[in-house]
Amino acid sequence: MMSMEQKNAQPEFKRGLGLLDSTMIVIGSMIGSGIFIVSADIGRAVGAPGYLLLVWVITGVMTLIAALSYGELAGMMPHVGGQYAYLREAYNPFIAFLYGWTLFLVIQTGTIAAVAVAFAKFTGVILPWFSEQHILLCIGTFRITAAQILAIASVALLTYVNTRGLQEGKIVQNIFTSTKIIALLGFVLLALFVGRNTSALVANIGNFWNAAWTQVTNGKIISITQISGWMLLSAIGVAMVGSLFSADAWNNITFTAGEVTNPKKNIPLSLALGTGTVILMYLLANIGYLLVLPLTGSPEATSAAGRGIQFAVSDRVGTAAASVIFGESAAVIMAVLIMISTFGCNNGLILAGARVYYAMAQDGLFFKNAGVLNNKSVPGAALVVQGVWTCLLCLSGTYGDLLDYVVFSVLLFYILTVIGIFILRKKQPHAERPYTAFGYPVVPALYIVLAASISIDLLIFKPNYTWPGLGIVLLGIPVYFVWKKMGSSIKA
Repeated sequence: MMSMEQKNAQPEFKRGLGLLDSTMIVIGSMIGSGIFIVSADIGRAVGAPGYLLLVWVITGVMTLIAALSYGELAGMMPHVGGQYAYLREAYNPFIAFLYGWTLFLVIQTGTIAAVAVAFAKFTGVILPWFSEQHILLCIGTFRITAAQILAIASVALLTYVNTRGLQEGKIVQNIFTSTKIIALLGFVLLALFVGRNTSALVANIGNFWNAAWTQVTNGKIISITQISGWMLLSAIGVAMVGSLFSADAWNNITFTAGEVTNPKKNIPLSLALGTGTVILMYLLANIGYLLVLPLTGSPEATSAAGRGIQFAVSDRVGTAAASVIFGESAAVIMAVLIMISTFGCNNGLILAGARVYYAMAQDGLFFKNAGVLNNKSVPGAALVVQGVWTCLLCLSGTYGDLLDYVVFSVLLFYILTVIGIFILRKKQPHAERPYTAFGYPVVPALYIVLAASISIDLLIFKPNYTWPGLGIVLLGIPVYFVWKKMGSSIKA
């Protein structure tokens, strides 16, 4: 017979994520559709193969520094909510709330929405009914397309799967992440060793460091400006919006700390292994692109080689490169690869994000029922609230809009979190630190300087998106005081 205490016991998180599972969440959450798309925009901003690769190298260095720095915090505080908990301890609940608020409004849900829209776009390549051009409803300037409906359906399905328990979410994550690692590696190897295009290679070598910023409006070149000095640095900063977005979400494993076995060891290790693997694959993929396609091209050209990386149709650089290798079947092959990649990516994002809202609710700073685990020992209500808001974002804007909002907000809180390492070294000098930040204090300080420089650059050169993003963060200030006063009674 079950005792009364057992009957009344609340569900608890189950530690079901080992090192492999944790690493798969890191890799799976990072690799979505960005690596197959954003190099076109980077190419237009910098105009030279050398600077295209430099953008990805800087992105890789910054991501690895941040991940290795977070390893110290993860070892110190293996608590559910991860980065939210680090900010709470380093600063106060107010700063932590601003992060959680922005994560919910823009960072996590915006990323999920952007990836879901990308999943739908590439599904439309195989099943044209789901094309963005298939408009189901039009009221003035507001439109609902079949692609948006598919994006919403994919979010709803993955949200449901993850409400069924950690094991179900973990299985989906491991299957899709393993598949896309194999597929992406296969593509990279083919590009490196089979798809070499001599004319593209000659063109790229001859133009390797000739930086130029190409301005485009409605698919037409408006201007091509040779750049150097500060203008080149500014262009690199703007170009990094895409690469940073593609390399983001590595921190999601910290959100699930309450479900990781031996979290003090496995979270820092999974951060290092996962980010290192992804950054290497990203760099190899871009080298592969440059071996197959010239960087520069013309939007009026009819061939993939003529359009180059800069003007790949719909920015689908991966598909353009594949067309040189595989011919007519390239579009379908790449569509399938990206569908697998984005679906698996969103599973990891959906699984992890809800744990932050659970931690916030436990602190009385989010909907009360989001802080309760369902009978499968997962935060079911938090998953649903996250899913509903994400679906609304799927209807609200384009991939690029969401991407720009996300990157600025992400950088802002990454900077604060890395600064938190310095603060906690002073506040808690004797705390257990199974891992210490690599190269402390110089390397973490370098990250802070680089990330702050890029953030300022984006505020100057992409004000239409970054200033509203900052506004969303600041809007959290009055919301915080409302939650402090009423949060314990507000339900979703």
